[in-house]
Amino acid sequence: MVDFELLARGVLTLLRVLVFGLTLGITLISFQAYRQQQTERLQFAFVGFAFISMGVAVSTVITRVGSDAEALVLLFLEGAETVPFIVGFSMLYLSLYR
Repeated sequence: MVDFELLARGVLTLLRVLVFGLTLGITLISFQAYRQQQTERLQFAFVGFAFISMGVAVSTVITRVGSDAEALVLLFLEGAETVPFIVGFSMLYLSLYR
């Protein structure tokens, strides 16, 4: 008999790995673009994508660790998860705004 919860967790893990791989790919492409043409916009875009990738990685780790954590620790971890996204999207905003 198939354990649907185990199957669902496996699919979710694969999807999270896919999202992380995509963010790393975008970060690599933006870094290559920045190395070819070193403009301030491309630098901000690269840093933004790097922080978003970091946010995705932290989010994945927190999901694994957070299920066993206490409420206050989980709140702190979720706050720490949000910071890389704020920095990353702010940098992307700057790269598009300037």
